[in-house]
Amino acid sequence: MSGAENNEAHKWTFGIRALSNQIPRASLRTTLTYRLHPRFSLGVEYNPRADDVGLLANVVAITETEKRPSLIFGTSSDRIGTPSGRSIYATVSKNLSREVKLPVAGYAGVAYSSYEDRFLPLAGLTVNWAENLSTLVIFDGVKVHPTLTYVLGTRHVFTFLLAQGKNPGASYSVSF
Repeated sequence: MSGAENNEAHKWTFGIRALSNQIPRASLRTTLTYRLHPRFSLGVEYNPRADDVGLLANVVAITETEKRPSLIFGTSSDRIGTPSGRSIYATVSKNLSREVKLPVAGYAGVAYSSYEDRFLPLAGLTVNWAENLSTLVIFDGVKVHPTLTYVLGTRHVFTFLLAQGKNPGASYSVSF
């Protein structure tokens, strides 16, 4: 999660994710978002194997500065592994490279899970290995999901992930 404004010329992003050994809703996910403002995007998520459609929204309420973390609010489908439900979340994120002298960034927050009717802690840590290669370890409040991401230019993002730390999957997104 980046707490910086998105000033790219591309306003639309289409994404698709496929995961092995998952319940139908999590096994295939497609998204289409539109950036209305550098700090606000809105979209739709469709999980075709469960005929599940939902709203996606992301707002950078406070941008990150050299000293201050960002504050981000949003909504999406509930965590991987839930057969239904929505998640509403709030996170703070900060690039920590200057403080720890390593190419890392982290985030922490809380999500309300409508499927489980409870609040869950969120956290993640990104390591930037190169300008276009990074890893992100995601904690969704219940399970850990490590990822490896390669960015090609300013439009294409390829990610390999291990859902629940063991089930391989991949995602691809393109901005236009």
